[in-house]
Amino acid sequence: MAMGFLLETLRLGMTNLRLHMLRSILTSLGIILGVAAVILMVSIGEGNKQAAIRDIQSLGARNIILRSQRPPESAAVGTQRRAFVARFGLTDGDWERLNEFLPEARQIVPLKAVGSEIASGAQRTMSQVFGTEPALQDLLKIEVQPGGRYLSDNDLEQRNRVAVLGSAVADQFFPLKSPLGETIRIDNSVFTVIGVLDPVGLSGGAGGALVGRDLNLDVHIPISTGRLEFSDAVYRRVSGAFTGEETRFSEIYIEAPDAADVLPMAERVRRLIDAAHAGDGDVGIIVPWELLANVERTTFAMNVLLISIAAISLLVGGIGIMNIMLASVIERTREIGIRRALGATRKHIVSQFLVETGTLSAVGGVLGILLGVGLSLMVDRVLPWVFAQPVVQRLVETDIRFEASITAWSIILSFAVASLTGVIFGIYPAVMASRQDPIAALRRD
Repeated sequence: MAMGFLLETLRLGMTNLRLHMLRSILTSLGIILGVAAVILMVSIGEGNKQAAIRDIQSLGARNIILRSQRPPESAAVGTQRRAFVARFGLTDGDWERLNEFLPEARQIVPLKAVGSEIASGAQRTMSQVFGTEPALQDLLKIEVQPGGRYLSDNDLEQRNRVAVLGSAVADQFFPLKSPLGETIRIDNSVFTVIGVLDPVGLSGGAGGALVGRDLNLDVHIPISTGRLEFSDAVYRRVSGAFTGEETRFSEIYIEAPDAADVLPMAERVRRLIDAAHAGDGDVGIIVPWELLANVERTTFAMNVLLISIAAISLLVGGIGIMNIMLASVIERTREIGIRRALGATRKHIVSQFLVETGTLSAVGGVLGILLGVGLSLMVDRVLPWVFAQPVVQRLVETDIRFEASITAWSIILSFAVASLTGVIFGIYPAVMASRQDPIAALRRD
């Protein structure tokens, strides 16, 4: 009996919606756009979060990165003199203390900037060459393109003049042929190319921004060869003047044994560095694990904000449903009177109107999901194309990367909220309809 009542109520509700198809579609438009907006906003936020996390993880989530950086005092002096060598950054003493007081570290790997210029044939570019050790490949999880290899322990021991190129350097110097076996000049020293690194993110990604350079422009050589062939000072011509920087180590990577050890170890590293460089400001410390936590917190806050904004469309859609259903109650007063006269109870009338509002919101939710998913799948193709148009480029110079990642929870949540919104905003019209006096309703024209 109950099942028959439910089916009959559903049939009546659906029949009435079909009779007013255009009105039904327009009524549910707010729900459709609200659900689509929620899914699209969350997809963009989640996609950008995943991209940022990938870039940060490329630095190694368990790594602690120490980086020599020119202190403000040296930069100020360098602008006043035509030739100046600034001495700053990580020293042999720092290296020894880190190895002594961090015995539990899985790996401690140095990088040393060498040379002022890279050349191949007539092509030249500013040096971004780093002497390092073979352990860097495992520590940073970097991959070498097929056919080549990374630095080896033998290269380190024999001080071989070999180099591994970043993907952008390889494309610049050897666009039409394989770089493997070719030679490049770093200042006056000739090195043989033994490998090319896989590309790192997009122009170095967020990881490149964090370490202050495009990682795809890096060139790696054995650190022992770098110490033999080059001095600690690196000279560059900037605005017609020579400036020099002298550092013993450009960067030092420390890998914690476990993710849980990263933050405690980072605090110990800060204390060790502060003890030797207090107030100098010439050593920066980057902890990707902390950055990951910050990205997740920021993304959560942004999702809450974006969902709140998109939820306004759902609220507007709910108000629209209530408005139309209230008008429908007046329009269908005689129908309600006839049903009551034939034995329909207030419960039956309420059920019929709630079925109609629930169906409107549910169908709107489904259409909103389809629209939101479709827009999310298109966003990483359409938005970059829009921002690449000359008209847009003239208005704003931007190089924005868009990614969308559709999440199941956003679809389920938006559909549930949409359906609930329709039911909630349909209760008042349904109750109003059920309270109609049957005799007065039958007299209404």
